Amino acid sequence: MKYKLLFLITLSTFFGFSQKNELQWLDLELKNYKYPYTVNHIAISSQQQELKMAYMDVKPNQNNGKIVVLFHGKNFNGAYWKTTIEALTTQGYRVIVPDQIGFGKSSKPDSFQYSFQEFAKNTKILLDSLNVSKTAILGHSMGGMLATRFALMYPETTEKLILENPIGLEDWKLVVPYQTVDWWYQVELKKTAEKIKSYQLKNYYDGKWKGEYDQWVNLLAGWTLNSDYKKIAWNAALTYDMIFTQPVLYEFKNIKCPTLLIIGTRDRTALGKPLVSEETRKTMGLYAKLGKQTQQKIPNSKLIEIENIGHLPHIESFEKFIKPLKLFLGKE
Repeated sequence: MKYKLLFLITLSTFFGFSQKNELQWLDLELKNYKYPYTVNHIAISSQQQELKMAYMDVKPNQNNGKIVVLFHGKNFNGAYWKTTIEALTTQGYRVIVPDQIGFGKSSKPDSFQYSFQEFAKNTKILLDSLNVSKTAILGHSMGGMLATRFALMYPETTEKLILENPIGLEDWKLVVPYQTVDWWYQVELKKTAEKIKSYQLKNYYDGKWKGEYDQWVNLLAGWTLNSDYKKIAWNAALTYDMIFTQPVLYEFKNIKCPTLLIIGTRDRTALGKPLVSEETRKTMGLYAKLGKQTQQKIPNSKLIEIENIGHLPHIESFEKFIKPLKLFLGKE
């Protein structure tokens, strides 16, 4: 009995149960969480409501005249680009990092029809307000789907496209049974700090956890302590439906700008894995294969594979991520 109790305590500590009392309650728009750089807001009038879109606009000390826009993933916000912003501004790039509507410090609508086109349009409104006519676009995870859509909608604005472990390299609708927004909502309502960490541990980091990863768990888990968490959960459910029903992979062939794929080959991220058979699950999210297939679909594209790295190269292996990014951005 003594050893069993010791095992449970150790297991609980590993998955973060011991941190429950340390978890910070978070405001719906993260007003009590400090981003690495100054955050501004732009008013977005959309779908008969006034919304606020948060963004960081970080200018270098010595400007090289180039701009990079960074798109966050679904389980993240602009804050996780801190080291990337530092590295790029040191090289003279101006870096703009929006939080999309429904994420981070931006508005969480009670009702909203999410689409990648909507996100792209909102971002274009932001860039127009900042007098940005040309920029490189970098998107990670869900942000990769958005970056692709932005490049397709605004080719005159997109000088270069960088996709870091983008999701949506395969069409999950073909193998995963459709679930309603209400189903996704119930899944979100059941999330806890322990479940979020367990998911990231397995899917992002291959069972190897570092203390620095806790902050990205806490930025999601802190919302579960908020009495208005249902609003967060509903927006999250709507964006899951957007991701599932709005694939971009069929339009990769239409991308006109130079494109760089940075792929951590250990990644196995795929939407809907729990809903399919074990046999089907084994065929999903194979990034070592998907990266090569995608590079063949995108004209004028280059593939950089980072071996034994998962879904977050810019967090898990920053130097291996930033080096090819700088080289690609520096090429005329």
